[in-house]
Amino acid sequence: MAKLSVLGSINVDHLMQVGAAPKGGQTIQAKQYQIVAGGKGANQAVAAAKLGADVAMIACIGIDAIGEQMKQGLADVGIDTKGITTISGENTGVAMIYVEDSGENRIGIWPGANACLTETVMLEHKAAIQDSDLLLLQLETPVTTLVAAAKIAKAAGTRVVLNPAPAKALPESLLRHVDIITPNETEAEQLTGVAIRELSDADVAARKLHSQFGIETVLITLGKRGVWLSHKGEGEHIAGFVMQAIDTTAAGDTFNGGFVCGLLEGQSMLDSVRFGQAAAALSVTRMGAQSSIPTREATLELLALG
Repeated sequence: MAKLSVLGSINVDHLMQVGAAPKGGQTIQAKQYQIVAGGKGANQAVAAAKLGADVAMIACIGIDAIGEQMKQGLADVGIDTKGITTISGENTGVAMIYVEDSGENRIGIWPGANACLTETVMLEHKAAIQDSDLLLLQLETPVTTLVAAAKIAKAAGTRVVLNPAPAKALPESLLRHVDIITPNETEAEQLTGVAIRELSDADVAARKLHSQFGIETVLITLGKRGVWLSHKGEGEHIAGFVMQAIDTTAAGDTFNGGFVCGLLEGQSMLDSVRFGQAAAALSVTRMGAQSSIPTREATLELLALG
């Protein structure tokens, strides 16, 4: 079976369901409160594993009970956790999430041990990257480590997939080692300066990522409008699934996990996108991050319905 390495964050999410997020100086009462497993890296690793991929995780947790619980949760879904390092003197990363009745969310993150995923720590697990078919990266861990990991992957013939989230400016030294990039509209604008209002704007942004950085494949996720897929400058729009959203937390992470799972199985680029879209569509119908990720069977069932 083809292998996936995910280098990224592990967080504990404190999630409150509210009518609307509080304004400055306002105190509100939540309708529901949960503590759930999260972190973009861990979310994407869990999504890929639940959907059928062989996954190894490279990450850091704090020297606390919740970190060990997060690690065990990853192992329970079949993820290889040998690459997860416990950092003395640090706590596991935390995210505070308001989920509004509309399904939209507002998130604040404290990185904790995620900030300790240095190049030195990553190099202890260099072999896992070299032995993988794909390396999946996000932006909740130090960028210098991502650059080093991407260079190792490229030298070993491992394809690099970057989900450039949360949005931030990125060095060319990282982008030039990326084979596939999966920004949303905000992230694509951050990287290219192109505001995406129409599908034609997505095409312009994708072409800039191709030409400026040599990135072979660009997937710009457009929320309810679906995905703009551009491979070597040839773009097409892929419509998404229409679902009633309860909580959009980790929808993008679920898409990325499903997409790379499809690629590892040898599916076409188009079919891999559709697989990721189906998984993400199901995830928004449930509360939480990892707790909302659907099974492979449920995802295939939705795909079969068209």
